[in-house]
Amino acid sequence: MKLVFVLAGLIAVSLGAPQGSDKDAVVVKNDLDNIGVDGYNWAYETSNGISANEQGQLNNAGTDNEVIAVRGQFSYIGKDGVSYTVTYIADENGFQPQGAHLPKV
Repeated sequence: MKLVFVLAGLIAVSLGAPQGSDKDAVVVKNDLDNIGVDGYNWAYETSNGISANEQGQLNNAGTDNEVIAVRGQFSYIGKDGVSYTVTYIADENGFQPQGAHLPKV
């Protein structure tokens, strides 16, 4: 489970790192709606076209099968000018990203 949070953090840091004209980008939306025992929601958007959101919830609380199930997406504009979007699920089955630019397994 820690791997899911580490991956999400690495993705956020790599997308948020200033590159070229992106160094002047500002956050235009930052929502941290709900953080609690049963789940959370967050979202952000920057002026240079980066956005992300995620929702998580605790499933099977108090059992041996307790797991955090996460759904989210992030989008950015690549150096080639194309907008890329990745949607993902992370749960007991691992991290499962999907995007038109990602290889199909």
